Amino acid sequence: MPAYNCGDFIGTTLDSVINQSYKNWEVIVVDDCSTDNTAGEVQEYIMKDNRIKYHKLEKNSGAAVARNKAVDLASGKYMAFLDSDDVWFPEKLTKQIGFMEENDYGFTCTSYTKIDEQGECLNRTIVAQPRRDYDGVLKTCPGNSTVIYNAEKLGKFKIPDIKKRNDYVMWLQVIKKEKYLYGIEEPLGSHRIRTEGISSNKKSLVGYHWKVYREIENLSLLKSSYLIAYWVLATVFKLR
Repeated sequence: MPAYNCGDFIGTTLDSVINQSYKNWEVIVVDDCSTDNTAGEVQEYIMKDNRIKYHKLEKNSGAAVARNKAVDLASGKYMAFLDSDDVWFPEKLTKQIGFMEENDYGFTCTSYTKIDEQGECLNRTIVAQPRRDYDGVLKTCPGNSTVIYNAEKLGKFKIPDIKKRNDYVMWLQVIKKEKYLYGIEEPLGSHRIRTEGISSNKKSLVGYHWKVYREIENLSLLKSSYLIAYWVLATVFKLR
């Protein structure tokens, strides 16, 4: 869980993990030098539950560095991701890990709903596709807080220091090794839409998508242009 100035939300997020019916978990919070009360909020939870771990970076370095550090520190068989302002539903881990073990899947995601800053439902659900290959993930990135991969089977994945879309880059790495991303149609979490969130300015994301396609994935000019057009249309028509 990378965290930066999320003191108003991180308590709710941690509660959603504590309330999981699946109990064999640990949370690695990596604080990217927050200037608000994030550290204090997390410390209060650590006093109540020693499955929550806290690490603070030496300097503000961005979400990619924080995410990589959390991956370094994590020790479980399954690697799950949760943004510091999102929430999981109580059966999320039980159902998703059960789904993976029953079918021998190494890489999965779920559907999710969207909530506003106050936690109110926005009546939008992003439905996970049953199965996606590399091209499918290129077109439709799974919700970051819905993804789990089997680190014991696939190893750990690190991402380049890119400010935005770094989760997207990670999933593209995983899909190259696991071949398919399998989705659970049932929503098992909520993504919080924040007016000042790092992903709220969609226009600025176009450049980052281009960087992912051309510089990181080394796709052709034609395919990169097609994917940008697809992403823009899907965003405008709220298909994602």
